[in-house]
Amino acid sequence: MDDKAMKECVVVTGGAGFLGSHLCRRLVGEGHQVVCVDNFQTGRRANIESLLGNPLFSLLRHDVVNPLHYDLRPTQIYNLACAASPRLYQADPVHTLRTCVYGAFNLLELGRRTGARVLQASTSEVYGDPHVHPQSESYRGNVNMVGVRSCYDEGKRCAETLFSDYGRRKRVVVKIARIFNTYGPGMAQDDGRVVSNFVTQALKGQDLTIYGDGTQTRSLCYVDDLIEGLVSLMNSVDTFQGPVNLGNPTETTVLDIAMQVRRLAGARVSFVFEPRPADDPEQRCPDILLARRHLGWTPRTGMEEGLRKTVEYFSGVLGQTSAGTVSGISAGSARA
Repeated sequence: MDDKAMKECVVVTGGAGFLGSHLCRRLVGEGHQVVCVDNFQTGRRANIESLLGNPLFSLLRHDVVNPLHYDLRPTQIYNLACAASPRLYQADPVHTLRTCVYGAFNLLELGRRTGARVLQASTSEVYGDPHVHPQSESYRGNVNMVGVRSCYDEGKRCAETLFSDYGRRKRVVVKIARIFNTYGPGMAQDDGRVVSNFVTQALKGQDLTIYGDGTQTRSLCYVDDLIEGLVSLMNSVDTFQGPVNLGNPTETTVLDIAMQVRRLAGARVSFVFEPRPADDPEQRCPDILLARRHLGWTPRTGMEEGLRKTVEYFSGVLGQTSAGTVSGISAGSARA
C-alpha cells in the first residue's frame, strides 16, 4: 500500500450493519482510519465487536437524519445508512425516507466542506418491478410511488438525484452504486430477506416459506464480491460517478435458492407457499457491463460456495452443531 492510501480517513455510515461492518473490516485491514457512524436502529454491536479497541477504528453513535456537528475530516465517505430489508424499512417508513434524503444531504454537505469524495449505496429497488430485463443503468424503472415499499425505493431515487446535483453544481466527487441482492455471513437472521429466511428456517428444522410460486428470480451477490465493487468504485477516476450496477448477473429462481439451502443445511423440510407481498419484483438481474468496463469488476464467488459459508455462519449463530441438523455442513466443509 502506498503512503497516500495509508493516510485515508474514511467515514462509513451504517457501519454496524451487514454491508457496513464488512466494509469497515476491509478498510481497517488495509490500514485506513475508519469512523463508523451508526444509530443502531438495525445495526448491531456484535458486527463490529472485533474492531473495537483497534486504534484505526472509532465508533460514533449518530442518526444521519441530523447534521454531523463533529470535527470529522474524512477523505472518503461511504453512505450505507438505511435499513435495507423490506420488513425493517417498512417498520418506520417516514424515518426510512428521511434517512435516505436528509442523510444524503448531510453527508454531501460534509463532503463539500472537507473535500471528501462521497459514495452513495443506492439499490436495485430504484428499478421497481422492472419491464426491462436485465436492468441496465439507463433504465428508469417501474416504481409505485405510493406503495408500501415506496419509502425506500423513492428515498433512494431522491438520494441519487441529490448526489448527481452535488456532483454537477457543488463540485463534490460523488459515486453512486446500485446494489443488487447481497448475502453472506453477518446477515441478521430476522431481517426478512430470502437467504436469511431460508437458512434460519432450514437450520431450525422448519418448513421453508416461499412467497408466490417461487418462479420469481433474484441475482445473489456474495458480500465479499460486493465490498470489492464498492471499494473499486470509490477509488475510480473522479469523472466516473455512476450510477453503476453492482450485483451478480447470474439469475436464479427463489425456489432454486430454497432447494440449494435445504440441501446444504442437510434439512429434511418441505416448502410452504404464501401470497407474494405487494410490489415484490418478478425479476431482478443486473446488467454489469459498466462495472466490468470501468472498474474491471465482476463477482467471483459461486452461489454454492457463498451459500455454504452463509449456512456455516448461521449454524454458529444459532448454536446448531448437532450432526443431524447440519449434516450438510459437516460433510461439505454447504431480498433478497
